[in-house]
Amino acid sequence: MAARPLRLIPEHRLFFISRSAPLSSRAPSPAFTKRETAATPFLCLRRIACGAPLTNPEQQHPSYHHRLSTLEENLAQKIGKSIRRPGASSKARVYADVNVIRPKEYWDYESLTVQWGEQDHYEVVRKVGRGKYSEVFEGVHCTNNERCIIKILKPVKKKKIRREIKVLQNLCGGPNIIKLLDIVRDQQSKTPSLIFEYVNNTDFKVLYPTLSDYDIRYYIYELLKALEYCHSQGIMHRDVKPHNVMIDHEQRKLRLIDWGLAEFYHPGKEYNVRVASRYFKGPELLVDLQDYDYSLDLWSLGCMFAGMVSLLHTRPWWKLYIMMWYHYKNFNFSSSHLSNFYRLSKSLGHLYLLSP
Repeated sequence: MAARPLRLIPEHRLFFISRSAPLSSRAPSPAFTKRETAATPFLCLRRIACGAPLTNPEQQHPSYHHRLSTLEENLAQKIGKSIRRPGASSKARVYADVNVIRPKEYWDYESLTVQWGEQDHYEVVRKVGRGKYSEVFEGVHCTNNERCIIKILKPVKKKKIRREIKVLQNLCGGPNIIKLLDIVRDQQSKTPSLIFEYVNNTDFKVLYPTLSDYDIRYYIYELLKALEYCHSQGIMHRDVKPHNVMIDHEQRKLRLIDWGLAEFYHPGKEYNVRVASRYFKGPELLVDLQDYDYSLDLWSLGCMFAGMVSLLHTRPWWKLYIMMWYHYKNFNFSSSHLSNFYRLSKSLGHLYLLSP
């Protein structure tokens, strides 16, 4: 499908996708009248973006340029900092009050007292992965010889460790949630380790290209059940991606893992935006919107779903997403220059859209 440049339509005050020529090749529109400029300053900014001349005498006055500069700064600040009006904070459409109704002990992980198990009960077999905050090994229980996964945590704040443990304990027994079996630590170094159930996972780079249409539907449905459950318990995962979805294809078993970035949802609370992984970040994170909610996980799931489908139909979805990330990454959201806002809209307008 051909590229669709983004056009600005001042009369309707909205963006729409058009098949016409790019903005840069359009002829300038007539200048605003004095009445229009005074009444609708934001429309004036749009005319600048479209390349329209500003010929009113009032527009040549220094005070006019000061007002315009202030408006540009305010606009850029709203884009970069996601400033909201008082009382206009975001609230989840579902499960918003789960942690409001439940007792404080349910979500107050800072006061959690960890019950440590015996590290000598487990033996490391081989390394199976690593992450920013941990190293993961396949292990075995010395008594019953059952295989398990040992997640050895790197030095991090105790608050973060308690949060992950509390989340896993609250979600224990949920559908397709990885099961926490034990919590141990080394007696000398005090390094904590989490013991999980074993999943005979196949690397998603190997597995996904072999999945049928029915397989994709099945595993996405299983993942949705896991997210539905954790959201119903007032918890956001905040790092949904193929690396954190273990699939045992022979047993058709799926487990959602790595709850290190998970957090309890409280309406109106501002959260860290440095969560999720690059190609799975929701728009809220890209514009520093801190009062996000469970929908963050569904955006990530949508990205994952699109990747699986693109492999099924041999469409270059990942190339599209890399292109989108490039434009997001190179756009200075905190800049006070309106040209940056125009450049972003123009860049997004030239992205290639997948045919239905």
